[in-house]
Amino acid sequence: MLSRFVNFLRGRLLFVIFIGFVLGLLVAIYSNKAIEMTSTSESCEMCHVHPQATDSWKLSVHYDTRVGIHIACVDCHLPPKGEGYLREKIKASARDLYGFVFKDSADFNWEAKSSLEQAQHHVFKASCVKCHPNLFPVTLNQKGQDAHLYYTQHEDELRCINCHLNVGHYDPNALHAKNVEFGSGGKENLEKFEKAAEVSAHEDFTETIPGTTISFNMKAIPGGSFKMGSPQEEQFREADEGPQKTVNISPFFIAEVEVTWDEYLAFYSATAAEGRTTDTEGTRANTDVDAITGPTPPYGQPDQNWGMGKRPAITMSFHAAETYCLWLSKVTGKNYRLPTEAEWEYAARGGTETPYFFEGDPKDFKEKGFMGNLFGKSSDLINQYVIYEKNSGLKTGLPEDVEANPFGLKNMLGNAAEYCLDWYDEDAYEQLQDGVTDPRGPVLGEEHVIRGGTFKSTVGGVRSAARDHTQSTAWMKTDPQIPKSIWWLSDCNFMSFRVVCEFDEKTGKK
Repeated sequence: MLSRFVNFLRGRLLFVIFIGFVLGLLVAIYSNKAIEMTSTSESCEMCHVHPQATDSWKLSVHYDTRVGIHIACVDCHLPPKGEGYLREKIKASARDLYGFVFKDSADFNWEAKSSLEQAQHHVFKASCVKCHPNLFPVTLNQKGQDAHLYYTQHEDELRCINCHLNVGHYDPNALHAKNVEFGSGGKENLEKFEKAAEVSAHEDFTETIPGTTISFNMKAIPGGSFKMGSPQEEQFREADEGPQKTVNISPFFIAEVEVTWDEYLAFYSATAAEGRTTDTEGTRANTDVDAITGPTPPYGQPDQNWGMGKRPAITMSFHAAETYCLWLSKVTGKNYRLPTEAEWEYAARGGTETPYFFEGDPKDFKEKGFMGNLFGKSSDLINQYVIYEKNSGLKTGLPEDVEANPFGLKNMLGNAAEYCLDWYDEDAYEQLQDGVTDPRGPVLGEEHVIRGGTFKSTVGGVRSAARDHTQSTAWMKTDPQIPKSIWWLSDCNFMSFRVVCEFDEKTGKK
């Protein structure tokens, strides 16, 4: 009797095991089929309601390939199978499904999502290498070989999309080559200024660049003293912002806004070393102002296709900014230069001692929860004066987008960071003598000070005392040229500069 019962249980157990095996096999087969079905580009398009991405993909070299293979969405936007494919697929599916159900795709900033900063979170280098294991094919030209050689030497720092951002989604405005046509457009039909502005007193004036249609406003900044740096209790304070020291500043002039593309292109067209317009006899035009050699053509589009005109000129090197000042001094007969760090902060504060030149502390403008939004300070105030990460759309803005500080200056605290003359030193303020007049910073250094936040900065990064420094190596990682350009930054799209004009015998000082 007992043996019969044992045989019965054994038979039932074998049956259950068999059924489990069959069910497991079916689940594995159909799960794999489900994964395959939801890994097609058509499946992706069900939730990704942005036809411009599909259209640009179909125009790219990843769609109409030379061998007739279509590269699908998951081939780039998920890692290879066996390298975290399923994990990333679940994460991406959950994120995208949530966005499809609870968000409005019309509110998405697709331009920003196509930028390197955001694309690098959704494109996997392992997937690039899986399809392109040979970085030195016989068809690769010498410039490509040089660039790929540099990549192999810095694989830990670089992604394939650092240089090939638009291979998956074609962008007709993304030029991955030397841009010899850059700056060729002009305002030939407008009347050009014959001479520079004459300045006889320490008052605001409008500079006019001779031989061009370009003018810009300069603000007269009164002399005075201020506390340079930030107090220890200031929110988001960094160690290099102190100790605070009292600094005296002599009167000077500073530009109302950062150097615009209109202004910089006047310099570029007059001094550019290559691709410049020639006269009928084949010699370079504008030789009367060409004692200064200017930039070579950039590699790509320096304005990031955000637009030029009155937007701040960006992506030029410190050397280019200094050379621009030399050229501007020559053509106007005045002494133009970059501001010292002390002059910059004095001008940015506009007579205030608070984190910003307007009311409020940084934490007042941070993202808040429901209660914070209900009872806290609104971000409308900071939005009036500063272009930063929360209102920029991840690109630079125009001067009219913000209001001026007490000295009449715009975009001192955001939009684009600005070069200063000084070498950077983390302990520079320790070395300052209290009560010093017009300090110039350390005598030597490796990197220069940059001040002012950017369109990427947080509320802490756009404080008046916030300081940073150039990154000469990091900002040139993907420049494919050998030697690398001394004029243009390949990996930094947030640097600009603002000019200072000295108040001296050339500008009315007695």
